[in-house]
Amino acid sequence: MKKHLPLLLGDLLAIALVTLIGFATHGETDVSFLPRMWTTFGPLALAWLLAAPLLGLFRPEIASDLRQWWRPFVAMVFAGPLAALLRAFLLNTVVIPLFAVVLSGSAGVGMVVWRAIWWHVSRKKVPPKI
Repeated sequence: MKKHLPLLLGDLLAIALVTLIGFATHGETDVSFLPRMWTTFGPLALAWLLAAPLLGLFRPEIASDLRQWWRPFVAMVFAGPLAALLRAFLLNTVVIPLFAVVLSGSAGVGMVVWRAIWWHVSRKKVPPKI
């Protein structure tokens, strides 16, 4: 579990940043948006936590393999629509298909960027031979 924690916490931070950026692009960055942010962050985080393990995304050996970088984006392609559905349920409204597409795409890109940062920071440095 300990080796999964940095990936999990980073994933949640990436989802929070994508959510924050989404609100900022709509001009909603005053303090009053924070409770509303949870109606997007919560469903997306939950959907991600359901989709990511299915693709092995909390396993460092997969996360550190450059050939596997398609996985976070694909997981978010599945998590985004589920999150939009959960969000609509929480807000007692309908699912807006364009919102689901934009959420999936932007969160997918955000997750790949975060995973690239994780890969760069976590790879083992081999000292030069003298």
